[in-house]
Amino acid sequence: RTSEPDGNCVSAPAEEKHDAGGDVSDHEYEDVDLNEGFVQVNLVTPKINLLDGQPGGPHRPALRGFRQSRDLDSGDEGRLSPGALQVPYRSPRGSGYSTPDRRSDGYLSSDHDDSSVDFNYNTDGYDGDATDDHKSQDGSETMPYIDESPTMSPQLGTRSQDSEAVSPSPHDALGPGGHTDIEKGLEMRKLVLSGFLASEEIYINQLEALLLPMKPLKATATTSQPVLTIQQIETIFYKIQDIFEIHKEFYDNLYPNIQHWDNKLTVGHLFQKLASQLGVYKAFVDNYKVAVETAEKCSLANNQFQKISENLKVKGPKDSKDCTTTVSMEALLYKPIDRVTRSTLVLHDLLKHTPKDHPDFPLLQDALRISQNFLSSINEEIDPRRTAVTTPKGEARQLVKDGFLVELSEGSRKLRHVFLFTDLLLCAKMKKTAVGKHQQYDCKWYIPLADLAFMTVDDSESCPHVQTLSEEEIEEMKMKISVIKSDIQKEKKAMKCQSRALDRLRKKMNEQESCLLLHSPTIPFRIHNKHGKTYLFLLSSDYERSEWREAIQKLQRKDLQACVLSSVELQVLTGSCFKLRTVHNIPVTSNKDDEESPGLYGFLHVIVHSATGFKESANLYCTLEVDSFGYFVSKAKTRVFRDTMEPQWNEEFEIELEGSQCLRILCYEKCYDKTKLNKDDNEIVDKIMGKGQVQLDPQTVQSKNWHMDVIEMNGIKVEFSMKFTTRDLSLKRTPSKKQSGVFGVKISVVTKRERSKVPYIVRQCIEEVEKRGIEEVGIYRISGVATDIQALKAAFDTNTKDILVMLSDMDINAIAGTLKLYFRELPEPLLTDRLYLAFMEGIALSDPAAKENCMMHLLRSLPDPNLITFLSLLEHLKRVAEKEPINKMSLHNLATVFGPTLLRPSEVESKAHISLASDIWSHDVMAQVQVLLYYLQHPPISITELKRNTLYFSTDV
Repeated sequence: RTSEPDGNCVSAPAEEKHDAGGDVSDHEYEDVDLNEGFVQVNLVTPKINLLDGQPGGPHRPALRGFRQSRDLDSGDEGRLSPGALQVPYRSPRGSGYSTPDRRSDGYLSSDHDDSSVDFNYNTDGYDGDATDDHKSQDGSETMPYIDESPTMSPQLGTRSQDSEAVSPSPHDALGPGGHTDIEKGLEMRKLVLSGFLASEEIYINQLEALLLPMKPLKATATTSQPVLTIQQIETIFYKIQDIFEIHKEFYDNLYPNIQHWDNKLTVGHLFQKLASQLGVYKAFVDNYKVAVETAEKCSLANNQFQKISENLKVKGPKDSKDCTTTVSMEALLYKPIDRVTRSTLVLHDLLKHTPKDHPDFPLLQDALRISQNFLSSINEEIDPRRTAVTTPKGEARQLVKDGFLVELSEGSRKLRHVFLFTDLLLCAKMKKTAVGKHQQYDCKWYIPLADLAFMTVDDSESCPHVQTLSEEEIEEMKMKISVIKSDIQKEKKAMKCQSRALDRLRKKMNEQESCLLLHSPTIPFRIHNKHGKTYLFLLSSDYERSEWREAIQKLQRKDLQACVLSSVELQVLTGSCFKLRTVHNIPVTSNKDDEESPGLYGFLHVIVHSATGFKESANLYCTLEVDSFGYFVSKAKTRVFRDTMEPQWNEEFEIELEGSQCLRILCYEKCYDKTKLNKDDNEIVDKIMGKGQVQLDPQTVQSKNWHMDVIEMNGIKVEFSMKFTTRDLSLKRTPSKKQSGVFGVKISVVTKRERSKVPYIVRQCIEEVEKRGIEEVGIYRISGVATDIQALKAAFDTNTKDILVMLSDMDINAIAGTLKLYFRELPEPLLTDRLYLAFMEGIALSDPAAKENCMMHLLRSLPDPNLITFLSLLEHLKRVAEKEPINKMSLHNLATVFGPTLLRPSEVESKAHISLASDIWSHDVMAQVQVLLYYLQHPPISITELKRNTLYFSTDV
């Protein structure tokens, strides 16, 4: 197993040949310089030099000293979003813009170091041919940073290790001196605000240029020869006047503050007010597509309007000499969408450089929260930005989407970089190159979109065998990653500077995480070439599969012509992928910035309230996904609300988070067609009605109160609430003050009171699960509705007479959740505190005979109620695992769910409280899983045999 140049862990395969519209020979083109030139001349569309603050403008040199990256400008209008956001954007068609490099915290940059910041939040154009932006001082290519990956976790973004050799830190730029960190931070604040003020002036000028033709156009609308109708004018210029006034007021209030700067000055209220007026932008966004389409139609129908719309004059900043730029109306109509993101970026920077005790801090936090929620809400509504290229024949071709996917090729998993262009889908891998050499992609295959079809299970007679790792191996990988993370933290504390040991640990972690990302996806995504082969990708999330499918289908709605690329054209296109890509690295921790949020560890409580906006009645349900170890996992599912346009679920779930940064909600229409069910182990046949996501901002979520939010998806609004609790608080065993119930009461007390060997609650829950839940997919793994679980808990605690009726009516996941909760809330674990260390030592024994002897002796040492209950549960879980082909719950899955619940000690020293990310998959947790797995894999254990056979083990425990 080797690592590819991008750090991907793959099996070393024999070289594969290209597949395309037809087969393409697998040439190696080694003349990099020739390729570079050819790409520049023939492939990348020359950029128009947009208005946005002229390259020679006086305000530019003043800020140049602090500039660490390419301008955040209109020429850079790519997929730009802060680290806590995922907001795709649409570029003006045919604008020829290039997508910039991005960082996980949203900066467009290929050379940031840890403390750097981009002060030019302006909209200056840059020369489209300036490809040297990617190069370091010695001219060599640097690896740019990732922002969000549309195929992996959007927020597990990374930084390049090369960056430190390229970028001066802003502290250096500030010059020598004995400034404290706080003083430097406040100085940075001023610089950030100065840069933003300059860009705000340019933005206002752009809006003014857009509004300039509106009055004369309105004047002609009432004449005998109107250029446009009143309705067309109102559609094209919708909300522009309001947006102009909002920003003019903001600029006029901010300008004097910057002119008379004081470190104690507050500007947070201005940003707070600006954020509170984002409703105007929402209205603009909703109308944006119609506005652009109307402008295009009017241009085609009226030559006079075409000339106006293509020649709008934007004046330069106040201090520039009579500097105006000609810009198209379509380019200017995109500015408001681009601008709201830049405001959010500024808020990130201001918070970074504002002391927490500064009066501005809470105001800026609030403004950032509002902005982030707004960006999340429009996430689904703006088309992805495109990177324009042309073929040697001059035909337009644009990059719409790219990302890492796992392909099943010749029976083994391969990590591919997939590029979706406007007319074809290209699958590539990074070539192995010598150190220091220019990195290139190698095309594995491509399919013209005109020939592409999505193959379902119905269409394929035989499904290829999907190579999967066992649950044990996946969990072992997670544990290794967590241990390495812990070692890295210790090494950092011990060493003040970089060390070889730290580099080795990071390399090891990259290998483990890459392998985990390669082997974890299981959801099939089939791509079929109508004239040939079918390709199978494996994804970790139905959300990602839906994104790819929707992006392709949207392009296919246009009149596409099948294209066949010559070997030279294919070489040129593949060569361009390195520069055009928007996702640069797989989302692994080893590529992440040390200062980036490690995500949340603990339990997220989510209530899915209701949904509105459906056009017709349907059988509807929602699923919840969170990211974990670089990929998304489905964690919970609401019940199906039948035949409704306004489902009212009001269901609460408890979701375990493992370094999570994002919550996704998918809304489905349930499929009841039996011919489509169970055709493929991991196939999802239900129709996605809408999908959306929200960032898990620690400062917002980590409060004792519920935080209510709405996700807008495809015209549908899903209302939900959430709150977060840390792992140590959630897992704390608290004895019940009332000894009359069953929850939180010792098992011996309950069985004695009931005069039973196994508590009534355990017997009834097991019986109900085996009666109607043993074939339920994800039984014991999928969260039950929290309100249902609490209702059952109260019923068992009060010994309600109609408990059996409740059980028969209750959702089976709620019953499974009640059984788990009962064991979790025992004041002492089922396998007892007294024997905990002995179980840990016993499972670690290497000799099978000694382990058998020890583990059986430990069972005999349990009190009778504990032993009999444990053996009853054991046999039940084995019966559940027998249905694994249907319910997808293996013995290891069940051990992972129940192990910590049955073994975790009641008293935990404060030192052992889980505070580090690595503690989630600590040795203890893994050992608890292994103990239960040992007994689950053991032949049936008879109490009689166990009591009679004392073996030869007599060591006290």
